[in-house]
Amino acid sequence: MQYEYRQFYIDGRWVDPVAARDFQVINPATEAVAGVISMGSAADVDRAVAAARRAFEGFARTTAQERRALLEKILVGYKAHYDEIATAISDEMGAPMKLARESQAAVGVGHLTAMIDVLQHFKFEEKHGAARLMLEPVGVCALITPWNWPINQIAAKVVPALAAGCTMVLKPSEFSPFSAIIWAQVLHEAGVPAGVFNLINGDGPTVGAALATHPDVDMVSFTGSTRAGTEVAKGAAATVKRVHQELGGKSPNVLLDDVDFERAVKASVLHVFQNSGQSCNAPTRMLVPAAKLAAVEAIAKKVAEAVVVGDPKAEGTAVGPVVTKIQFDRVEGFIAQGIAEGAKVVTGGSGRPAGLAKGYFVKPTIFSNVTNDMVIAREEIFGPVLCILPYASEEEAVRIANDTPYGLAAYVWSKDPARARQIGARIRAGQVILNGARGDMNTPFGGFKRSGNGREWGEHGLRDFLEIKAMVGADAA
Repeated sequence: MQYEYRQFYIDGRWVDPVAARDFQVINPATEAVAGVISMGSAADVDRAVAAARRAFEGFARTTAQERRALLEKILVGYKAHYDEIATAISDEMGAPMKLARESQAAVGVGHLTAMIDVLQHFKFEEKHGAARLMLEPVGVCALITPWNWPINQIAAKVVPALAAGCTMVLKPSEFSPFSAIIWAQVLHEAGVPAGVFNLINGDGPTVGAALATHPDVDMVSFTGSTRAGTEVAKGAAATVKRVHQELGGKSPNVLLDDVDFERAVKASVLHVFQNSGQSCNAPTRMLVPAAKLAAVEAIAKKVAEAVVVGDPKAEGTAVGPVVTKIQFDRVEGFIAQGIAEGAKVVTGGSGRPAGLAKGYFVKPTIFSNVTNDMVIAREEIFGPVLCILPYASEEEAVRIANDTPYGLAAYVWSKDPARARQIGARIRAGQVILNGARGDMNTPFGGFKRSGNGREWGEHGLRDFLEIKAMVGADAA
């Protein structure tokens, strides 16, 4: 099928752009045109922000119970469109259908369900010493989301913004716009009041910059690269708006010497390759005891070479393409850089996998004998590429883990939970996962250092869309 979405959702209805400018969205598995959208302009941003500003006062006065009921309606509608959303995600960014259904689309249900539960108990007002603290919506929010987990990052922003009583303008990535447009249809059908949610397609330098600098936007929530995030922050600085950023990562994965290496290495390799390596929290730097390096290489090679790469619609495909030709060239460039730097190629390497002459497919690649000063160990590659780094002691492992400008996630494996916690406590990251454990939709997500600021998911995500007002004397007789 081919998608055709040339309108924006502004003030409760679908409207034509101020000036028509078509953009072809490419299916990365086939390199064929998947559909066409319109690209917005600063004039479209002005219209959308004005609608959000008009709607703010009324929506901000709604009760938590009313907003919870609205989220419940959205959840029902989302489930009704579930298969359509999963298919759109696969078509626009190449996710295998199993991943699109079971993870990519599923997190939309997860974020809605978690926030509905949060609003059951969350206190927007409470006594605090001599004052009464009121938690109020921050205002009009610009939400700028990337292509790699399109619905996850849309839901992680739109859902708490609605729960807080904010109004908003969403700019999804122009490379993954179809699922975002279906999301807008779901919100419209659920009865979200006109102007509360608005959507404009466009690129970062045009629509993203106009949103970041707009004087009537109170907050920008951005997910994407650290480079783009710094530009958003610079643009927002002149109007002193709140800036929430979830940026890049180069997550360390420390395997201590007592682990079940078969289990830990297999789980770690598959985690890196999931979503074609296009996850900011992927455990892309595997730190292993030097004495175990050869054994780890053998396990990793076996796991990687059993992974099925190919058509996202085919049964059994585990790894699809990367999202664009730009991304393909970038990842291939990093693989060439790793070879030039002298890292050992355990498996994979340059060029498409055998039998795949078309599509932005990258060989799942594992480098070993990597040192932490190599480019492939320091830069976020955002492809199916794993670096294995040997260490001589726990102290060296912690030092290597922290020797990065990023701090989004980290991973530690040990048979002794106390030992794993002790190492995890020393790593500077916003989220540390021990022994492959899974969090829930209330687990805060966000980073230290150049991985951003603020937290998403659940109650912590809600708080980032709220201002604190101290009402002094409110309880006086």
